[in-house]
Amino acid sequence: MKIYSLPFLFLLLVLSFTSFAQKTGTLRGFVTDSLSGEALPYSNILIQETTFGASADLRGIFTITGIPANREYSVRVTYVGYVSRYINVFIKAGEVTQIKVPLVESTIKLQEIEKIGNKISHANETDLGLQKLSVKELEMLPKGVETDIFRSLQFIPGVQSTGDVSARYYVRGGASDQNLVLLNGIPIYNPFHALGLFSIIDPEMINAVEFYKGGFTAEYGGRLSSVLNMITKDGNKNRYSGNGTISFLTGKAAIEGPIPGGSFLITGRKSLFDQVLKKFINYKDAPFSFHDLSGKINYATSDTKSLTKFSLQGFNSHDGLKSDDPAKADYSWTNNLYGLYWFQAWEDVPIYSEVNFSVSSFEGAIDPNLSDAKERQNSITDVTLKADFTNIYESRDEIKVGYKLKSVKTSYTFENLQGNKSALADQALHFSLYGKYRFLRFESFGADIGTRINLLSLTQQHAPFLEPRVNLTYAIFPWLIFKGAWGIYTQELITLTNENEVISLFEPWSIVPGYLKVPEAIHYVTGLELRLPNGFSFNTEVYYKDLKQTAEINPDKADDQDPDLVQASGESYGAEFLLKYSQDFIEFSASYSLSWAYRNINGWISYPRYDSRNAVNSNIILDLGAGWEASFSWFFNSGLPFTEIVGYYDKLYLNDLYGFGGFYGEYNPYTLLGDPNLGRLPTYHRLDMGITKKFTLGFTKIEISGNVLNVYDRKNIFYFERDTGKRVNMLPVLPTASIRIEI
Repeated sequence: MKIYSLPFLFLLLVLSFTSFAQKTGTLRGFVTDSLSGEALPYSNILIQETTFGASADLRGIFTITGIPANREYSVRVTYVGYVSRYINVFIKAGEVTQIKVPLVESTIKLQEIEKIGNKISHANETDLGLQKLSVKELEMLPKGVETDIFRSLQFIPGVQSTGDVSARYYVRGGASDQNLVLLNGIPIYNPFHALGLFSIIDPEMINAVEFYKGGFTAEYGGRLSSVLNMITKDGNKNRYSGNGTISFLTGKAAIEGPIPGGSFLITGRKSLFDQVLKKFINYKDAPFSFHDLSGKINYATSDTKSLTKFSLQGFNSHDGLKSDDPAKADYSWTNNLYGLYWFQAWEDVPIYSEVNFSVSSFEGAIDPNLSDAKERQNSITDVTLKADFTNIYESRDEIKVGYKLKSVKTSYTFENLQGNKSALADQALHFSLYGKYRFLRFESFGADIGTRINLLSLTQQHAPFLEPRVNLTYAIFPWLIFKGAWGIYTQELITLTNENEVISLFEPWSIVPGYLKVPEAIHYVTGLELRLPNGFSFNTEVYYKDLKQTAEINPDKADDQDPDLVQASGESYGAEFLLKYSQDFIEFSASYSLSWAYRNINGWISYPRYDSRNAVNSNIILDLGAGWEASFSWFFNSGLPFTEIVGYYDKLYLNDLYGFGGFYGEYNPYTLLGDPNLGRLPTYHRLDMGITKKFTLGFTKIEISGNVLNVYDRKNIFYFERDTGKRVNMLPVLPTASIRIEI
């Protein structure tokens, strides 16, 4: 069977299930901002005096099927921070009626503004473990030195960090390489700037975010723990505009505007003040520099019956640490992403298709110069073609089928402590099919049942043929909803991470070697959602993750014959609680996580370095009026594991003199370490606060922000230096400021 014929087979499969109702019709629409034309994701649509309604997806598109035909309806469209709009629509039998709904932001008072509150979550929505964020919510996220999506994930229960200096995150006991990071569907392999201080993704270009912390459905594959899917803005479709921001760390700018039939968006960011950066990482003389650059061009049809959208995207980021001193090593790493996206909503049938073609590459290198550092070079190139088709039935059930064809090439050269050089290189194809059925016809029950089918594997040890997934929802009462999820997940690409590295410059990627089985995990998740009155909501989830087989660096490697990696296993489990409160002038959230994580390497059971037993996060955002906004964030974590220093001794190092067999030697201190990660650091807690003022000066919008990190100057320990035992702390109290100007 030719691979290129498979899209048509999937298309026939979808069409074969399509029923063309003659007594009902379908309403499809696109919700946008009236000024910029930007999509408004997760907006709510309700057909008045009926039970029919929907929420828009990540791209602001909604579909409502099974509407009794041949009559006119009043459709209400709402979005947080926007004026509600009512539209009269006539539904024809057996046809798709398509509308475009521009909403006016509430700051422009054209009519009485209605407070909507948070987005509507339907009782049968199969969204266990899913966190959705729109651009408006991103703007309200707590700011450190800068707003950063990855660092803001740490407010979500179940997401763990290892300290102030890193945006790297760990989800429910999984390693950081087990998190799939997507930008418009394109995988990013090293999404961090400046030794992980914050991500390479500028929030300025993001329109919506979906984050699955477990139990994710069949369309996502290739990782064991979580999925972060970020959708960028399209750019202003109505007028040219731009903005610039300067902070204590970076300067950044964006320009956007219309083109014939579409729009464009260009954003860029560059490091400016490395003195602040050095306070984050305790490298007092490190000459850091970094930048990221993104561009996107979009085209969309104006057809009233169908919707076609194309977008072309490019992205580049680069980090460098280069010194004029030849006795110090140089470091650099680069990401490049290119993508083509095609969305098609078909005429007169409730079917839409999505096609993604992308190229994602990462290169990292350590040049030791005359230092004691070891040479290391890593590169990965990922070329992916992905397509799927979705049909929405009259009953509101959905079916989605698709495929993914991926070509991956990796290269890794490194030098070990003994000076021996190794080179690992591989290239392979991955091909998988996926399908799922969403059972949504009942108001109180929903199910998402699907699987991935792995036909070609990147590894010599093939991945399991099937990866089944189940996600269930049942509303016991309208205010009490039970949810559950189960699934099998595999991962063929891993990073070679040494846990003894306190700060990881970059984590080299490699295809799982042929002598190891493909890493596999099984998720078991249950949860309860309480919809309380007066703006309150409460969620709790209990999970168990069985890491049946993982790949870890061999801690017992003694010579070249020993494998670099060994098969390992692990498990994690815990409970998470989240309380939210939302009213006109206040947003409050508080979460608590109780969790355990273990790993088993060569029969030795230990804690991973990101295992924190107790974690508390709380956040308050206050709308003070007149453009003023204040935020307060408090974090608490019980101590993280670390490997204790148990002593030192003077070790004699022998050297071959001129290669003639004569030896000389010298004594140098050698650190004796205890059992891996058996010790626990002291508890960690920190308070951050910020205040923002927004105002308009002529035709210019200005936003000034001031923030203070670690307000009460808590001395949180980062690590102990291995050679001296000296304690190194994380951030001291650190005031920062930024100004943003938009025209």
